[in-house]
Amino acid sequence: MDSFEINKILMALGFAVLSLFAINEVGNAIFYVEAPQTPGYAVAVATEDAGEQGGTETDVPADTLPDFGVVLASADVAAGERVAGRCTQCHSWDKGGANKIGPNLWDIVGGPHAHNAYFSYSAAMKAEEGMWTYAALYEFLRKPNAAIPGTKMSFAGLSKSEDRINLIAYMRTWADTPQPLPAPSPAAAPEEAPAPDAAPEGGEAPAAPQ
Repeated sequence: MDSFEINKILMALGFAVLSLFAINEVGNAIFYVEAPQTPGYAVAVATEDAGEQGGTETDVPADTLPDFGVVLASADVAAGERVAGRCTQCHSWDKGGANKIGPNLWDIVGGPHAHNAYFSYSAAMKAEEGMWTYAALYEFLRKPNAAIPGTKMSFAGLSKSEDRINLIAYMRTWADTPQPLPAPSPAAAPEEAPAPDAAPEGGEAPAAPQ
């Protein structure tokens, strides 16, 4: 092959490259769409890591403690069992059940915070004083990291008070002898009615309004 043929081949390759480049530029000019400054929709990303339980992050406002003697007596245990279905990935609660990412929860109601001797709890959980009372469980299920800062449990919490109450009622059954329910709080005594105005000395009592 002489140099003339080689030159023709090189020129053809050069034209091909230039043509591709030109086509690309023309295509960008025709079909270019400017990206919006803000996206048309936002995607909420669930946060999950290995802790005592996984879940999604929510912002749950604090609420007033209910009267556990009333709400637990009328709680829906079957509904609580359905709520507990969210916990099966990280917990078991059958007697003698194995620990998972989180501890086995058998006999937890009324027990100490680090109740399972065979689970490696966070330092915060081991340092927590007191027992798993109904109030303590209610607040922990509302937002674990707010109730016990430093807990390994990454579950964000249950925003609905009804879900927490039903779940606690179901958790109470995880024992050979369930913890007794507290007595309902006594109702506030009604205010005494003011005494009627006394009749003036030597006179008649004021007439009742007509």
